[in-house]
Amino acid sequence: MSAGAASPACVLVFSGSDPSGGAGLQADIGAIAALGAHPLSVVTVLTVQDNERVFGVHPVAADLVRQQAQVLVDRIAIAAVKLGIVGNRANAEAIAAVIRDLRSRQPDLPVVFDPVLATGHGDSLASEDPIAALSPLFELATVITPNRIEVDRLCGAQASPEQQAALLLERGCGHVLLKGGHGPEPDEVLNRWISKAQQRNWRWPRLPGEFHGSGCTLAAALSALLAQGLDMEQAIDAAQAYCQQALAESYAIAAGQRIPSRILPFLKLRG
Repeated sequence: MSAGAASPACVLVFSGSDPSGGAGLQADIGAIAALGAHPLSVVTVLTVQDNERVFGVHPVAADLVRQQAQVLVDRIAIAAVKLGIVGNRANAEAIAAVIRDLRSRQPDLPVVFDPVLATGHGDSLASEDPIAALSPLFELATVITPNRIEVDRLCGAQASPEQQAALLLERGCGHVLLKGGHGPEPDEVLNRWISKAQQRNWRWPRLPGEFHGSGCTLAAALSALLAQGLDMEQAIDAAQAYCQQALAESYAIAAGQRIPSRILPFLKLRG
């Protein structure tokens, strides 16, 4: 009798639940699983939202966030951590404590930090000042993946992308991936990877329409690839290719933002 497939690399995900299935924890689970890793999901926030707007944000109690994570890390080997919406400062501090404990045993554990501050429509995704809520997590991030709107809020809109990346690196992040989906380029998306030692730009055709959960998809894909041993440049390159295909294959569940197709792109890329 077959013993089954080899155990996949496990990614510990802290994120909010999206009932529409387009973003947040549901997006993370789909992307991580599609890329061959196993998602371990810790709910940080319950939201009231559809594929277009957020109507309510309800953080889970910090002690419950910690308990959800602790039973997993006590039993299961963690190959990477992916951070999405945290909800408030208490949750961020609970998550930081879990990561520090993991890092005491695994100093090189990859942590992918998607600093979600609001939806594309500006709906807040925290119950208090979202920037202050995230502050315990910057120094723990192996790579941070803000979009144009987020990095402007975190670092100031007057700063150049290089200056913004430098400010994030000063806060302790190891690598910065500045996503260009909200950038000014009309026909392309310019993504910039900047670290203290390396930098590289990628240009992707700008696809028509708007998408629900594109940033979650990219960050989750990156966490899955880092968990499986790719180096940072390889993982960023492959995660972008996967995300671009997921958006190209997106589908509508209602009027408004489209849902990235997270299963089919990987099969096409592998084929």
